[in-house]
Amino acid sequence: MNTTDLRKKLHALWNRHKMAAFALATMLCVSWVATDWASALYILTGTGDSAIVLDDDAQVEKDFSSQLIQLSTSRAGYDVALTAGQTVTITHNGAQITAKAKAESVSALLNRLHIDLGPLEMVLMDLSGSGAKLTIASELTYYEQTTEPVAHQTIRRPNAQMAKGTEKVVQAGADGVRTAVYEVVWSGGELVSRQFVEELGSTAVDEIVEYGTATTVTADDRLVNVTKNADGSGVLTFQSGATMTFSSAKSMTATAYTAGHGGADYTTATGTFVRKGVVAVDKSVIPLGTKMYIVTNDGIVYGMAVAEDTGVRGNIVDLYHDTYQQCVNFGRRGCTVYILE
Repeated sequence: MNTTDLRKKLHALWNRHKMAAFALATMLCVSWVATDWASALYILTGTGDSAIVLDDDAQVEKDFSSQLIQLSTSRAGYDVALTAGQTVTITHNGAQITAKAKAESVSALLNRLHIDLGPLEMVLMDLSGSGAKLTIASELTYYEQTTEPVAHQTIRRPNAQMAKGTEKVVQAGADGVRTAVYEVVWSGGELVSRQFVEELGSTAVDEIVEYGTATTVTADDRLVNVTKNADGSGVLTFQSGATMTFSSAKSMTATAYTAGHGGADYTTATGTFVRKGVVAVDKSVIPLGTKMYIVTNDGIVYGMAVAEDTGVRGNIVDLYHDTYQQCVNFGRRGCTVYILE
């Protein structure tokens, strides 16, 4: 491959990846043609720019052009200008030397220090500090920070309050831009790889989709597990796999009543008809309309219930039963009332 073809290949590679580094000449003239010719591939980092200059047709970033020297030899290309007195640290063949630059180009500095580059060697320049750091090798690795568009992600999470098979978007997603770090590897004048390392920040907004896991709990479904959180809430899990979430669990006393006995009517305080699952409460303790799941301390499961009636005071729930004998059998028991969400 001739130098013209290689320049075109490198130019296409860098433009495609939009790398925040600069290659400033072509690869490679084996002998030093002239002192103003950059005879190897130059890669600049720490400049904050995003352009590559390979030949006279390349677009040079305005903010960076003051550091470039357009060569006057028969070969088109650029070199890098150094400031007089600038400290330059050079690493080559396992050795490191430090020198003070004159008002000269990098090519001239290397020539003055009798540092000859091999046919496949490149020069990596770090300009992030007040001095310049040059690493000369046939294989170069550096880390590039860049800002780029990024698509939003979709996060799915279960919701035990929603019916199984249903879902809803609780937060709309939005694409954004991210600051990303890439590892860039060059070998023998060729861009070998550019791999993502980490994300430093992003303006993208994740889309959050909740899907239902709750299934219908039947009267004969057996409660098999209660999971409690630190705040008192939790999840009831049933033998069928169905789940229900509760906001709190109350230790209360359970009694029993039925219509036609003890002054109980056939309609409730809220105007509904009495039936199994209706519970009379002190509405200052449990608000009317509250849904509950009730289990006695000795293992009797009353199950799903709704606070629709009144007539008791304090920490008591009066559970409706269909017959007076059922009420007698139930009597008075301690219970746990799970307040359903």
